[in-house]
Amino acid sequence: MAVRAGVSSLILSRSSALGARSMSSWWRSVEPAPKDPILGVTEAFLADPSPDKVNVGVGAYRDDNGKPVVLECVREAERRIAGNQNMEYLPMGGSVKMVEETLKLAYGEESELIKDKRIGAVQTLSGTGACRLFADFQKRFCPDSQIYIPVPTWVNHHNIWRDAHVPQRTYHYYHPESKGLDFAALMDDIKNAPNGSFFLLHACAHNPTGVDPSEDQWREISYQFKVKGHFPFFDMAYQGFASGDPERDAKSIRIFLEDGHAIGIAQSYAKNMGLYGQRVGCLSVVCEDQKQAIAVKSQLQQLARPMYSNPPAHGALMVSTILGDPGLKSLWLKEVKVMADRIIGMRTALRENLEKLGSPLSWKHITEQIGMFCYSGMTPEQVDRLTKEFHIYMTRNGRISMAGVTSGNVGYLANAINEVTKSS
Repeated sequence: MAVRAGVSSLILSRSSALGARSMSSWWRSVEPAPKDPILGVTEAFLADPSPDKVNVGVGAYRDDNGKPVVLECVREAERRIAGNQNMEYLPMGGSVKMVEETLKLAYGEESELIKDKRIGAVQTLSGTGACRLFADFQKRFCPDSQIYIPVPTWVNHHNIWRDAHVPQRTYHYYHPESKGLDFAALMDDIKNAPNGSFFLLHACAHNPTGVDPSEDQWREISYQFKVKGHFPFFDMAYQGFASGDPERDAKSIRIFLEDGHAIGIAQSYAKNMGLYGQRVGCLSVVCEDQKQAIAVKSQLQQLARPMYSNPPAHGALMVSTILGDPGLKSLWLKEVKVMADRIIGMRTALRENLEKLGSPLSWKHITEQIGMFCYSGMTPEQVDRLTKEFHIYMTRNGRISMAGVTSGNVGYLANAINEVTKSS
């Protein structure tokens, strides 16, 4: 018996050792992921003890005191719905009411496409989720296609289509010397792309450059898309937040619709309602008829099912409450204009401060660009100096989040920018 017990103990000991080694080896090859270039900026800012530190890297609105803002229309919507909702699942396609109101924002209150039920649309996890869902839809139903993405673009666009296994190509967009649009090269790339290509377009307030085509340029782009049979997919993260007018900010989309394009749109309420953490968005695809729209929606839902099954309810209910009530919608329109106007004002103040300092460089692009971001033209080395010497944090591509600029820090920021760029 003692021998058996000893043998059993030895076997168990060896098994435990093998099990421990096996368990420890499962993830031995996993290396730490590289830091996100945008979120890493905030981490570094928070770790800096300097009282003079400034964060112009965050892509979220701040008031003139540098504080996060909850819109009054959102507060009122929360008051109205508090205690009046259950915790049941939404359908896979999300809140029907929220989707209906969202489509009106993008396509127009009197859109024939909406009336004819030619749009397949679902609620998504903000704009990021809308882009990812479309990328998977593209891969499933156009498996041999690729996506053309502007240079530069929001860094996560590349991650989204990469992880959906859609091959990526790029097209010219930003002109570094003029700090504006490289329209001629953009048009050449559209013309030279294979017929029937997918293109990712920023509907307004291009991220990170703040450079948008003019209305006439959008018309030329739309015409060339029609000639080539390209599919335009619009990422519209800033409707209303760019100019203060949601109708004006949707002009690019309306031009394409007037020209008869079938389009896709990703929409988000992170910026224009300040619902960053609620993750409320919408993906819509224009179809030939109602039957096709029903089929497209069903397939989008099927793609969402193994990802997250159902979208969250609370944020969608806030959006539908605000947009579905004339008084609250009117309040929202006023508040989104206040946010846009503050950023436009900070652009003017930053440019004026730099010019007063006698900067040898031209800073007119600060006020010519639009939206949350200013593509400053500063080099990574100059940005590093801003951080090291002045405790100013932004992404190394020189993108300034104008939402982080206030009347209290704009002079300090201008002086620091002047110091690191005056020898250029």
